[in-house]
Amino acid sequence: MAKKQFKAESRRILDLMIDSIYTHKEIFLRELISNASDAIDKLYFLSLTDDKVGKSREDFEIRISTDRDKRILTISDNGVGMTKDELDQNLGTIAKSGTLAFKKEHDTGDAVDIIGQFGVGFYSSFMVADSVKVLSRAYGSDEAWLWESTGRDGYTITKAEKPDCGTTVTLVIKPGTEDENYDRFLSPHTLSSLVKQYSDYIRYPIRMASEHTRAKNGDPGDTETVTEDETLNSMIPLWKKAKSELKDEDYNAFYKSKFHDYEDPLLTIHFSGEGVVSYDALLYIPKNPPYDFYAKEFQRGLQLYSSGVLIMEKCADLLPDYFGFVSGLVDSSDLSLNISRELLQHDRQLKTIAVTLKKRIKSELKKLMDNDREKYEAFYRSFRLPVKYGLYSDYGMNKEDRKSVV
Repeated sequence: MAKKQFKAESRRILDLMIDSIYTHKEIFLRELISNASDAIDKLYFLSLTDDKVGKSREDFEIRISTDRDKRILTISDNGVGMTKDELDQNLGTIAKSGTLAFKKEHDTGDAVDIIGQFGVGFYSSFMVADSVKVLSRAYGSDEAWLWESTGRDGYTITKAEKPDCGTTVTLVIKPGTEDENYDRFLSPHTLSSLVKQYSDYIRYPIRMASEHTRAKNGDPGDTETVTEDETLNSMIPLWKKAKSELKDEDYNAFYKSKFHDYEDPLLTIHFSGEGVVSYDALLYIPKNPPYDFYAKEFQRGLQLYSSGVLIMEKCADLLPDYFGFVSGLVDSSDLSLNISRELLQHDRQLKTIAVTLKKRIKSELKKLMDNDREKYEAFYRSFRLPVKYGLYSDYGMNKEDRKSVV
C-alpha cells in the first residue's frame, strides 16, 4: 500500500510535538494509557445498552509489555477498537479527536467520564520511538487494520489479523544517546513508577507481567522463576471516596506517602466543589514547614488532576503565596487543556477553583482558631512568617483573607 502523507498543518504540528511541546518525554506513557482507558470507556458505555458486548467492567484491562532485546514497548487494551477509516481519520489528522466525536454522537453525559478529547497526545510517542504501529479491530467488525509510521514521513494502513476487538500500540524505542536514556522506557521498574506517578487512578487495571523467584516445593534452597501478572495502579483515588468511608489513619497515610512527610498533618481539608466547575480537593496543612520552605528553590503549588490523570505536579496558580505551605491536590474533569496535557490554560475555571480554595483554607483556619486554640497556636508558630508576609507584600489587597487568621 502506498504511504499516505500527514496533512501539511498536521506535519508542522507533529514536528513541534516531537521537538518542543512536551518538557518530559515520559509523558507519552500517560497519553497512551489515557487513550486506552478512553477506548475501554467507549465499549463499556456501549455494553450498558448492548448485551452482545459480552463484557462486564471487571473484564476490561490495559496491558504493558516489553521486549528489551528488540527494544519494543507495547500498550494494549480490550476496548472499542478502530475501523480502517477511524485509524485514518484519528491518527492521520493530528488534533482529530475520535473520543470527542464519540461523546457528541452518543451524548454520554456523565455516564462515561472520558479523559482524552484532543487527539494529540498519541503523537508524543514519536519523542521516544523510531517507529509506531497501531493494530486495531473495531467492536462489531471482522476486520483488523495495522497503522504504521516512523513520524514525519507519513503512514500506511494495511489489513491485518487480530482475534478480538481492541487496540495494541507497539513502539520501537530509540537507542540511547549521551543526552537521553531511552533504555529506561524498557525497564519494568521505570514503567511501573511512571504508571504510579501519572496514571495511578485510571479506573481500569493496568497490568504487566513480572518475574519473581520463589522457593520450589517449600524448599528455600531450591528456587524457581515464575511469571505473574502485577496490577500497577490503585484505580480508586482516595479523594473520590465518601468521607464517611475514611478514617484519620487513611488521610494521614496518604499524606505521608504522597507528600513525603514523616509526621501526620496538622489539619486535613477534604471537600468537593460544584457549580461553574466541579472538582474534588484534598488539602493538608503540615505541622512544620518543609525543610526547604524558605529556600529560593522551593516550589509551592498543588497537584492537579483531570479525571484522575496527573496534569501538573505543582500548580502554583491554585494557591496564593501566603498559603504556599499547603500541600494537596485538586481533581476536576471540567478543566480545559491545551494540546499538551502537561500545560493548563489559565482560564476562568482554574481561577474559580483558586478563589474557592483560598476561602476554604481561611475558613478552616478560623474554625481551628475558634474551636481548638492550642492546635491553632501550633499552626501559627510554624507559619506566622508567610501569613504575615502576605499582609505586608500586598498591603491593602485581600486583607480580609488574612486578618482573621493572624
